[in-house]
Amino acid sequence: MQTLGNFISGQSVASDSGRFSAVYNPATGEQTKQVGLSSADETRAAIASAQEAFKTWSKVTPLNRARVMFKFKALLEQHADELAELITSEHGKVFSDAKGELTRGLEVVEFACGIPHLQKGEHSLNVGRGVDSMSLMQPLGVCAGIAPFNFPAMVPMWMFPVAIACGNTFVMKPSEKDPSTPLRLAELLKEAGLPDGVFNVVNGDKESVDVLLTDERVQAVSFVGSTPIAEYIYSTASAHGKRVQALGGAKNHMVVMPDADPEQVVGSLMGAAYGSAGERCMAISVAVCVGDEVADKLISRMSEEIDQMRVGPGMGLAEEAHMGPVISKEHAAKVKAYITSGIEQGAALIRDGREFVYAGHENGYFVGPTLFDHVKPGMRVYNEEIFGPVLCVVRVNSYAEAVALINAHEYGNGTAIFTRDGDTARQFCEEIQVGMVGVNVPIPVPMAFHSFGGWKRSLFGPLHMHGPDGVRFYTRMKTITARWPTGLRAGAEFSMPTMK
Repeated sequence: MQTLGNFISGQSVASDSGRFSAVYNPATGEQTKQVGLSSADETRAAIASAQEAFKTWSKVTPLNRARVMFKFKALLEQHADELAELITSEHGKVFSDAKGELTRGLEVVEFACGIPHLQKGEHSLNVGRGVDSMSLMQPLGVCAGIAPFNFPAMVPMWMFPVAIACGNTFVMKPSEKDPSTPLRLAELLKEAGLPDGVFNVVNGDKESVDVLLTDERVQAVSFVGSTPIAEYIYSTASAHGKRVQALGGAKNHMVVMPDADPEQVVGSLMGAAYGSAGERCMAISVAVCVGDEVADKLISRMSEEIDQMRVGPGMGLAEEAHMGPVISKEHAAKVKAYITSGIEQGAALIRDGREFVYAGHENGYFVGPTLFDHVKPGMRVYNEEIFGPVLCVVRVNSYAEAVALINAHEYGNGTAIFTRDGDTARQFCEEIQVGMVGVNVPIPVPMAFHSFGGWKRSLFGPLHMHGPDGVRFYTRMKTITARWPTGLRAGAEFSMPTMK
C-alpha cells in the first residue's frame, strides 16, 4: 500500500502523525493508497518553509518568475496524459474530462506567464508641479489554498500560479480524497526551476486547515468547497486578519425559452447536468422551462438521451463512458438519499439512477443519471446542492417568473439562458442576480484572463479567483507620491497639501 506524505522545502516528506486517510479508486471501490494526515506542527513546518523562501523569491524579478511559469506550462503539456490518469484513478471522472480539467488549469498558468505586465502598476507624471505619483503591486507573503476533491488539478491551479507569479510563497492543502495530483504538480514546479519552499503541499484534515486559518505568518487564504465550510473558512481566517476568498456552493439554473433551439438545449443540458457525474460547482442542476410545452418536449428528449448514455469507469473501455462514478461510497449514498427525498416530497421521477450497477465493478460508486419533473421551491432537491447526476425540471409560466425564481435562491454562482431573442438575453444578463451568466452557453466558466466567482452565498470575500481579481487578491497596493526639489525649501506648511 503506497503511503502519500507532504511536499515541503522541495522534497517529499512522510507524515509522522500516525493518522491516515484511505484513497480509493471510485470505479472499483478498492483502496489504492493511503495519505498521511498532517499534524499541526507539520503544517507549521510547511508555513515556516514558505516564510523563509519568501525572503528571496519576493526579490526575484517578475520576468524570471514568469520564466518559471513558462517552463511549468511546458511540463504540464508534456505530462498531460499522466496527470489526467492520476485524476481519473482517484476522482473517477472520465479521461477526456480529466484532460479538459487540466487544460482549464493550464490556462491560468498561461495567464500567470504575463505577470511582468499584470504587476507593473500605474504611474502619473506631474500630478502637481514637480510631483509624480505611482503605485506598486507588491506580494503579500505566505499564502494558503484549500482545494476540494472535484477538481484536484484545476482548482489548485486557480490559486497558486497567480500567487507565486506575484512573488508570494504558497502552502496547498488538497482534498485527502484525491491527493496525488497536487503532489505531482509540486514535483513539476521544482523541475521547472521553482526554488525550494516556494510551493509546499500539506495533506491533512481540519487540524491542518485550522493552522492555515489562524497562523499569523499566513497572509491570505483561498478556498473552494461547500457553503457551510466556506463560511467557516471566511469567518475564522478574517478574524485572524487574513485576506480571504472562499467560494461556496451552487444551484445553477438554466432558463429554456419557447424560442430556443430544442436540439441545442438538449445537447447542452446533457453535458452540463451529467458531465463529471454532476460534481461541478458550475453544473446545471435545474432546468427552468417557460411553458408546459417546452417542459414536455424537454423531458421527452432528455429521457431518450439518458437511455443512450454510457456510464462506466473513466479509463480502460473501448468506447469512453460519458460519465463515471461519484467520489466515494458515502457521497453516493448521500446523492441517492436526495433522490428518495425528491420522490417523498412530490417530484415526478422520470429516470432513476439509484440502482445503477456497472457489471464487473459492482463495488464502484456509481449513480446513474437521474431526472425529475415538476420540482418546486421548498423541495430539498431544489433548495440544496446535490453535487451528483440529478437534474430537476421546474415549470414556470413566464420569463419574469423564471427570473424571480432564480433571484430568490440563496445561491448565485452560475446561470444560463437559451433563447434566440437578443432583447430577452440582454435583459436577463442585466437583471439576474448571479455572478456568472451564459447566453446559449450552459457552463459559463470564464477564461483565465477573466475572474471566476459567484454572488450571494456562493462567494465570501470581495475578490474573485484568477484573472485581474486574482492579481489584486495576491498583491497589496502601495501608492507613492514624490517630489524632487531643485533646492532646499524654507519654511513649514500647515495647511492641507493640495496639488497646484
